[in-house]
Amino acid sequence: MFEDFEPFDIQTGAATIHGVKKGSGAPLLLLHGYPQTHVIWHKIAPKLAEQFTVIATDLRGYGDSSKPNGGENHIAYSKREMANDQVTVMRHFGFEHFYIAGHDRGGRVAHRMALDHPKRVQRIAVLDIAPTHWMYTTTDLEFARGYYHWFFLIQPYDLPEKMIAADVEHWLRSKFGQWGRDKQAITEEAYAEYLRCFKDFAAIHASCEDYRASAGIDLQHDEQDMHKKVSAPLLVLWGEKGFVGKKYDLVNVWKERAENVQGYGLPCGHYLPEEAPEQTLQALQKFFSE
Repeated sequence: MFEDFEPFDIQTGAATIHGVKKGSGAPLLLLHGYPQTHVIWHKIAPKLAEQFTVIATDLRGYGDSSKPNGGENHIAYSKREMANDQVTVMRHFGFEHFYIAGHDRGGRVAHRMALDHPKRVQRIAVLDIAPTHWMYTTTDLEFARGYYHWFFLIQPYDLPEKMIAADVEHWLRSKFGQWGRDKQAITEEAYAEYLRCFKDFAAIHASCEDYRASAGIDLQHDEQDMHKKVSAPLLVLWGEKGFVGKKYDLVNVWKERAENVQGYGLPCGHYLPEEAPEQTLQALQKFFSE
């Protein structure tokens, strides 16, 4: 995977961000979700790199990026700080303006980046998410059942960390099985990489800090910015067989948070780049070429 890509590790201040880079076209930043790494893009990144300069990173706390201390109110894992990491990475490569596609947690980082750095983000695609503030403030029994991990992972240190660490492989298999709809979509090579990274207790802890921040400091930031809308064109994609696409009217929900929204579902579960790579590739190519 990513054999022809250039690996890098860039110091952004409080974190070191690992990633891979390839291509010579317009810059496109790819961000992954939980509990994965940049590897989620391995089926479509080579094709995207034929058209764009692809930069796929591990978010701070994930993969081979560093895992800084969360600090007071878990602020180091606020989506604002995580977005700032990625802006620094793009500036390192000389890109002051770029496209961004984020899946799951990466979509939340992308959303915050588009609000905090509106002149940098030219187009934004979010995959299989509704806005964090919307999901928490409209919580009901159906959401709590479907996304119980949002409430488990935010419990105080070190309850969720130790429970996950007791059997990391079972945790990963259960998450992929619960959210995905194609058991063969995540290749053994990709799964082995996810497992390698998530076996690190620091990664488990950091990912919990990510969710703790979302239930705290991120909501504060969102509430402060409710008067703002994403100005860049926004594409929302979702898995028609997954929870989010069935639960929310995603295009209309995102229209409350962005000025120019389009979107549609793909025939898969949560892991669009791995479960429906051709359809995801075509959707991103079309959107970022408009």
